[in-house]
Amino acid sequence: MGFYLQFLPDGTISGSVDEQSRYTVFNVIPVGLRVVAIQSSACGQYVAMNSEGRLYNSIYFTAECRFKESVFDNYFVTYSSTLYRQCCSGRGWYLGINKDGRAMEGNRVKKHRPAGHFLPKLSEVALYKEPSLHDVIKMSPKRKLTQKPSARLRGAR
Repeated sequence: MGFYLQFLPDGTISGSVDEQSRYTVFNVIPVGLRVVAIQSSACGQYVAMNSEGRLYNSIYFTAECRFKESVFDNYFVTYSSTLYRQCCSGRGWYLGINKDGRAMEGNRVKKHRPAGHFLPKLSEVALYKEPSLHDVIKMSPKRKLTQKPSARLRGAR
């Protein structure tokens, strides 16, 4: 059984078995050739990976929010950090959920393991302005966000 990627209001990124949860809906926004930003539809924040390989929430779109999207023949998708990778081997750091539903450190996820495989489930097609590192708009915390989901990311198991 797999998990859906989940982004809770407190900033926790984990896995959920609840397909209907509003916290499992994400906007997968293209920001380059095979490069995407993953934004929570519920709170508008981005999934990011730090230099230790840990996933965290980011209010603003930064370089740590950019993930290379790779699609396999079986339609599974992997997301690797465009900024960080193994020093010696050059192997990428991947977004992944372990068998307990917790987010794994990117340097522990291998691209051929089920922990790092996701199946995007189309919810709605929407066109978004590409986020830019040079065009950051500060959002008021009281601003109400409208829900415009584009995908649910389901991990493989």
